[in-house]
Amino acid sequence: MSQSYVTEEGLKKLKEELHQLKTKERPSISKQIAEARDKGDLSENAEYDAAKDAQGHLELRISKLEATVRNAKIVDRSQLDASKVSILSKVKIKNTSNGKQMTYWIVPETEANLKEGKISVESPMAKGLLGKKIGDKAEVQAPAGKLTFEIIEIGQ
Repeated sequence: MSQSYVTEEGLKKLKEELHQLKTKERPSISKQIAEARDKGDLSENAEYDAAKDAQGHLELRISKLEATVRNAKIVDRSQLDASKVSILSKVKIKNTSNGKQMTYWIVPETEANLKEGKISVESPMAKGLLGKKIGDKAEVQAPAGKLTFEIIEIGQ
């Protein structure tokens, strides 16, 4: 797995989730499997099948989280160039066609949350904004077509 960039806060959340999955969820699913196994014939036991399926999904999630934590590189805000849009930038943009202004934080993929205005550095929007300076125009390919945004403000 390649390096994944995270904030200190993001890495802490990933570790907390991993701990939760290993200490609470894993034992819970093991208990469900044991209870379902005690009910008899496993070939026709839907509860057993469902619990085994849930266990598979859980182990996959744990494995992915472990890899992300193992390969995590913490992004240091103080080392970032505040004159252009980069990961961890807070960028205010204006849609040039309708004048609407929006503000987004460009964050690592694992920390994206559109409701909080945090967009993944891997998103088409972020990719279009990265490297731009105040006053620059950024073209972003959206499902509705190509949109043009002007960079109004960059913060950290």
